[in-house]
Amino acid sequence: MRHGGPSIRSLGPALGLVFTWVLFALLAGGDFVALENQRLMLLQTAVVGSAAVGATLIVALGGIDLSVGSTIALGTMIGAMHLRGEPSFVLALLGCLATGAACGALIGALVIGELARVVGLVGGALIAWFVSREHGTVAGVGAGVAFAVIIAFGFARFVPKVPLSPFIVTLGAWGALRGLAKGLGDNQPVYPTSMGWIEDLMQPAQHGPLAFLPPGVWILLALALVGAFVLRRTVLGANLLAIGSNADTARLSGIDVERTKLLVYVLGIGCAGVAALLQLSYLSMGDPTTAQGAELKVIAAVVIGGASLSGGAGSILGTLFGALLMTVVDNGCTKLGLDNWVQECVTGAIIVAAVVVDRLRHTGAT
Repeated sequence: MRHGGPSIRSLGPALGLVFTWVLFALLAGGDFVALENQRLMLLQTAVVGSAAVGATLIVALGGIDLSVGSTIALGTMIGAMHLRGEPSFVLALLGCLATGAACGALIGALVIGELARVVGLVGGALIAWFVSREHGTVAGVGAGVAFAVIIAFGFARFVPKVPLSPFIVTLGAWGALRGLAKGLGDNQPVYPTSMGWIEDLMQPAQHGPLAFLPPGVWILLALALVGAFVLRRTVLGANLLAIGSNADTARLSGIDVERTKLLVYVLGIGCAGVAALLQLSYLSMGDPTTAQGAELKVIAAVVIGGASLSGGAGSILGTLFGALLMTVVDNGCTKLGLDNWVQECVTGAIIVAAVVVDRLRHTGAT
């Protein structure tokens, strides 16, 4: 584990966040510092922050995820489809979460080269989709899971492993998942009949001690606590940091590298399923074009937070500071009346600066 502990790694992002907030407070004045605007910024951080928590695990592993925006869009579509006609709020919730986990399993299987599992997952998803349209969700899921298990575990020994680059895999998934999201709605949004309690996730509570913040922000904080515990207090966290530092050494020490990678991608991209649920709540519809460019903001939050793109280091707390910093920049630029292209340029510059700092830190550590 390189580059200092999590507390030290979080100090820089925290100072950067404070400096940026004060700068925009001085430039934009009352509109920026208003209490309602502070709540809005926390709300806007919930979606990107949730996805960034999972991305921190993946980057610390030595991987990358460029598909997070497409996963969020697909999750909102699948969730919204369960809210049409006779809406099932539980199935909508599970649909969003399962979308993230399934995308993570697919991407993780491709990264470690388990082609049989990829065929099982894709085939199972297709079977589940077609069967559920005729015989209901339960029958569809059962048929899909049965097919996936038979193919993934029954034929795995007969199919050669072909590991692939995480960059290439997630870049391909970025396009494929976005296309699938558009195909599900015939290039149109899906409008639920009723949102029920899902709509309240991104709305401030009407009363109680936690009324200032929407439930979605508390969901982000809870997810961050779980992510920090996994990263710092579990065998999985120690293993993924070891793999990120040196996969060959980790393998020689007895760590099951392939299994760990697969599990981390399932958990990491599974967090994008949580982000999809929050985005569905925020939009009140499934939108195949939503979260475009979310990949940059998530990666920026993770790198600003102190994670090394070469793997072996990461901080969930730092990532939260990074996500907040990106939101402050976006909100501050909007309050100053700056065009969207200026915000995009600033985002790109922040990413490059964070990577430069990481490289300098890495050079100094070695």
